[in-house]
Amino acid sequence: MLTRRRFKQTKTLTERLADEATRCREEARALSPGRRREMLLRRARQDETAMQIEAWLRSPGLRAPT
Repeated sequence: MLTRRRFKQTKTLTERLADEATRCREEARALSPGRRREMLLRRARQDETAMQIEAWLRSPGLRAPT
């Protein structure tokens, strides 16, 4: 049976997403226009959207759906 490798995250999800978005934008800035650059920019936007959703989910004003 395979065992699952577990480790404790040292950074919060928001910090990891922000780091990833920054890294993607910097890498895209160094590339010429093309498919790879667009994929990196798309990934950065997805990370930023995930940060907004995560902040919304953690907000104190969030109510359960009825």
